Amino acid sequence: MRLVKLTTVYPDYLAQFEARRPELRGRPYTEIAQALHDDAFGWADFWSGALAGLGHQSHELTINFESLQRAWAREHGFSPGPDWSFDIAAAQVRALDPDVLWYDHHEPRLLAKLREVLGRRPIIGWAGSSIPKTEAWGLMDLVLSCAPETVAALRSRGIRAAQLHHGFDPRILDRLGSTQKRHRVTFIGQLREGQAYHEGRRRLLSELALQVPLEIYTPTPSPRGAAVELAKRGLYWLLQAARSAGVPDRIIGRMPLLRGAAAWDSPPSHRIPERLSSSIRPAVYGMEMFRVTAGSTLALNAHADSSSTHASNMRLFEVTGVGTCLVTDWRENLPELFEPDREVVAYRTSDECARKIRWLLESPEERRKIAAAGQDRCLRDHTYAARARELVRLIRELSVPEHSGSAS
Repeated sequence: MRLVKLTTVYPDYLAQFEARRPELRGRPYTEIAQALHDDAFGWADFWSGALAGLGHQSHELTINFESLQRAWAREHGFSPGPDWSFDIAAAQVRALDPDVLWYDHHEPRLLAKLREVLGRRPIIGWAGSSIPKTEAWGLMDLVLSCAPETVAALRSRGIRAAQLHHGFDPRILDRLGSTQKRHRVTFIGQLREGQAYHEGRRRLLSELALQVPLEIYTPTPSPRGAAVELAKRGLYWLLQAARSAGVPDRIIGRMPLLRGAAAWDSPPSHRIPERLSSSIRPAVYGMEMFRVTAGSTLALNAHADSSSTHASNMRLFEVTGVGTCLVTDWRENLPELFEPDREVVAYRTSDECARKIRWLLESPEERRKIAAAGQDRCLRDHTYAARARELVRLIRELSVPEHSGSAS
């Protein structure tokens, strides 16, 4: 089976990555892509590595990384038009000729173009716990999600959906090497305002900051970022006005300024509660995120508001995978993933969370036992190698034809 995975990554991360790696400018496509994958942001090449172990080919396309994508176009003699990201992505999919496209994006106009390229070959998608508003779901043969809540919501709309957990790639451990515990209690993640985002998380952290030592690594608007955020909020309300006037999403999708806003559930905002100001640290991504996590005595997890009943986010596996003691919010399926209070520590309220954090900080031997047990469980049951077997099973249920020359 040959799979192509198409995705976008945070522009802030790309800006940081390029600033740290100026020597990559003008380098070949494969060299830039490998450096990006080695930095381990998001899914990086975790799925490709796992699928290769099962005899399948996989390629990742990061379509909003302009210098990377233009390197591919240059090397293939392809001249994109003004809509360069769409044009290059379509040319790459045509050239790679996959059996299956994994469309980890929510833009319906590009997806419709790729559907023309692929014909009847399957397209699978991805939704997190918060479901973007988009017409793209109707163009997909299957939508995967880490969150059972999302799977149920999509199925209620008549969309074929299945649950697939995140995982951990053990290659991260080789890149980390030895680490020292320089941080006491850390939280790494976003604090977006708005419905189905992080209101519960913001309340929890605000209450914990008064009781325990806490370092919060999260995106915060720079002066330029604040201006961009203000502009995005204006686009959001302009989009709502267009929809109220009866403009259909297929027309909105043709408007470059508005189509990105079509997936937003609320106007974007990263304003930080004042109570947390002394705890805020700059956002960390990729291997820098893993280094901070591995260098933490304790790492805190709090799911988004949209994950109201089930544990499903990446942090569950990122923290335990690097061998740090995880303190996570209770969810009904948590015992299926980790044994509470033996492999991870679970809390139901902010007071219970603070109490358990203080106990763990004062009990180094118990803390180390929990961290070691959590890592053992993660490396046994929750690697991408294990997830890849489930992914292949779900894809095969779509009756995927395979290229005669590709491995299976």
